[in-house]
Amino acid sequence: MSFSTIQLITGANAPLGEASTVKITVSCKQSPAELDVSCFMVGSDGKVSSDDYFVFYNQPSDPGRIVQFNPQDKLNSEFMINLSALQSSPIQKCVFAITLDGPGTFADVSGCRITAATPVNEVVYEITEGNAETSLVLAELYRHSSGFKLRAVGRGFHGGLKPLAEAHGVNVADEEDTSSSPSPAAPSVQAEQARANASSVIEASRSEAASASTSAAPTKINLNKIDLLKQKVSISLRKKNIEQEKARVAVIFDASGSMYGLYESGVVQRAFERVLAVAASMDDDGMMDVWFFASKSQRMKSVNENEYENYVKNTYPVPRLFGGLGAGNNEPVVMADIIKKYTKEEPSSMPTYVVFFSDGGIYETQKISKLLIDSSGQNIFWQFVGLGNADFGVLRKLDDLRGRVLDNADFFALDDLDKVSDEDLYDRLFDEYPQWLKDARAKGIISP
Repeated sequence: MSFSTIQLITGANAPLGEASTVKITVSCKQSPAELDVSCFMVGSDGKVSSDDYFVFYNQPSDPGRIVQFNPQDKLNSEFMINLSALQSSPIQKCVFAITLDGPGTFADVSGCRITAATPVNEVVYEITEGNAETSLVLAELYRHSSGFKLRAVGRGFHGGLKPLAEAHGVNVADEEDTSSSPSPAAPSVQAEQARANASSVIEASRSEAASASTSAAPTKINLNKIDLLKQKVSISLRKKNIEQEKARVAVIFDASGSMYGLYESGVVQRAFERVLAVAASMDDDGMMDVWFFASKSQRMKSVNENEYENYVKNTYPVPRLFGGLGAGNNEPVVMADIIKKYTKEEPSSMPTYVVFFSDGGIYETQKISKLLIDSSGQNIFWQFVGLGNADFGVLRKLDDLRGRVLDNADFFALDDLDKVSDEDLYDRLFDEYPQWLKDARAKGIISP
């Protein structure tokens, strides 16, 4: 049987052929913001039977793992769908949608397409309908007497992910509810589960649907991205055997002039979110302390996981020469303030874990070295992260820094933070920290 490619126009449909699985790919070439891709597994009324059938970044599978979500990067995502299990389930169709997680509208998005690929054919729909909307319903996979088909929809939707989800029957928590609403579990998407026995999949699917239909007070789903990141943090902590450890967590962001592009493009906000998940997982009170520095240093409002949206934009949106922190690199001034806060103002025997982002230009070698040596007998571990392939000076030579009570710092550089997976980033953030915990505890620097 020869392989065929079918191009759809808006409103058209095409059969997927006799296949047991299909891979749905959603991709765009250019976007002003990250893309949130989702799948609503709906019944004949166009609504999900329960929030468990809303598959997205924070819930990458339905209970029966009929649909499994695999985000690739900020512009590309995939779904693997077990058509055999879907055929035997109560689900009538799968609706695929996309939302801009940030500024702009779909008039600013280009090269957007959805593809359904099976071993025998490929159905492609190029979306050109986007205008002033912030969400688009792309396509729907639906039942037909001849088998499953894909229909091109291309319908704009105003208001973002929350109203889109609610329109498909998802019970979304309001912002004020997020601190008390339990977060949905994110089932594993390992290959073994993808090949799970179809009968058990169907049984789980029906069981969940029946349970949801009899529930008097359904749990509201939480769209907070930090929940998913926390799960990945937990995996890395378990790998390092420190999942029970608590610490005060702080993050420092370079706000010198050379960082301007990273602020404008949202890289700093995304870095902030990834470290906030560390604080939410590891901090004793779930709060993260924040500093920005350039020529001067400034402590900012501490933040918890429910306050992450637009934090950087609302706090220090871009480096400023006038009326801001200046444009230079003065690491010692912010390091001294960190030490002052955690050893003088708020002394504690609890560990303090500091993540320090910089794009280089580091020249205060003697002052930085002295601060690291002076704080080596204190309860502070410094995790330096370099952004780009720049001059990081003394940070590249931390292992050779003598005179310290113990090794209290680590450094690694990333060419492009957005291209590093969450799993890899967290593994690297916790590379040397476990050994420091052990050594610091042995010397009585932190509590047993």
